[in-house]
Amino acid sequence: MSKKWLDLILTGMMIGGVVFFGCSKKGTKNVPSPTPTWTTYNASNSGLASDSVNAIAIDFQGNKWFGTLGHGVSKFTGTNWATYNTTNSELAHNNVLTIAIDANSDKWFGTWGGGVSKFDGTNWTTYNTFHGLASSYVWTIAIDASGNVWVGTYEGVSKFDGTGWITYNKLNSGIADNRVRSIAIDGSGNIWFAAYQSGVSKFNGISWITYNTSNSGLTDNWVSAIAIDASGNKWFGTYYGGVSKFDGTNWTTYNTSNSGLASNYVTAIVIDASGNKWFGTDGGVSNFDGTRWTTYTKSNSGLAHPYVSAITTDVPGNKWFAHWGGGVSKFHE
Repeated sequence: MSKKWLDLILTGMMIGGVVFFGCSKKGTKNVPSPTPTWTTYNASNSGLASDSVNAIAIDFQGNKWFGTLGHGVSKFTGTNWATYNTTNSELAHNNVLTIAIDANSDKWFGTWGGGVSKFDGTNWTTYNTFHGLASSYVWTIAIDASGNVWVGTYEGVSKFDGTGWITYNKLNSGIADNRVRSIAIDGSGNIWFAAYQSGVSKFNGISWITYNTSNSGLTDNWVSAIAIDASGNKWFGTYYGGVSKFDGTNWTTYNTSNSGLASNYVTAIVIDASGNKWFGTDGGVSNFDGTRWTTYTKSNSGLAHPYVSAITTDVPGNKWFAHWGGGVSKFHE
């Protein structure tokens, strides 16, 4: 199976699975802390269901939830592991591409082929096309301040208000493409949709506007990831052009030619509590503090695999990186 299709659907010493290493400075890349630590969790050394991990989310109790390719969802308390799949639970499908957690701590699992499954810790509820979901092939889920659940699918985006579903697609709205790869919600309540190969569409609840390479400074129309920082800047990761930052007026692009970004093929973006931007790519993960870049690869760090499919950060500040083929890497600076 090709990498594109999957997107669509040491130097050091190892002790007990933890890697201690040093990283040399190169170009504009910042030198990491002298003794950062890395821990790898995979199907061989832990209860992780599969080494191919698509999604990570952390609940209010600090439990980590990992969506896998073909093996359901694994939960890690920090000590114990549990896996939920179609055999031992009511999870709709074992291909879990996205996870979101609402204000009630309910987990929403978007699957590729089974729709969306909600888990409250005891009971499961599944939503699919029969209930009003646009498609059972789900890429992304986001939850707004009112608790509405926005689901990006292969055939449009569906909004669930707790009672009913509304779908927005090219036939009934201004969204640029039915295939929605990522969703982010800004501080004003605007919803931003990565519209597959058609740029980014913004919806304020009434009207739509689309930004693409023809009418804006967006570097590439194949937008894969969206994140919004504390200043309201929008960061768009793309498959072929690196990252574009939009402050509402001006656009700035970062790529391998003008920055320390590891690769122009960007798969994930997370902004940590200090405002640092973390970019997952097919060549490692890059950290940008606003001035300096630091890139971690399999060769210069304890990163388990160069392909980073998802990123999250926990309350203590640890960074968690999901991989296709390498399990999960935990990084403590």
